[in-house]
Amino acid sequence: MKHALTLVEIHRIKRWHVAHRDEHPLEYEMWDAMLCLWLMGWVGWLPAFALDALWAWPLCLLAMSAPQMYVAWRRYAHQTQRLRCDWLGNVG
Repeated sequence: MKHALTLVEIHRIKRWHVAHRDEHPLEYEMWDAMLCLWLMGWVGWLPAFALDALWAWPLCLLAMSAPQMYVAWRRYAHQTQRLRCDWLGNVG
């Protein structure tokens, strides 16, 4: 992975998806799913820690890194010309 996504980059990607929602509805929904996972990971880690739910810790960490992994996967797919990704210019 190149670098951690900043909140500004996440916001830029979200704005791109909102602006192009009609042309790319599946991409819009996928990015919303990544943001939901990200939020669930950040909200869930404290209860998982407080309740000593060891099984939930890796899930929370995976969810917290969902947007970063999605961007890395899309960057790879774009570079190998398997999938076109117009919003990659919004990521540093």
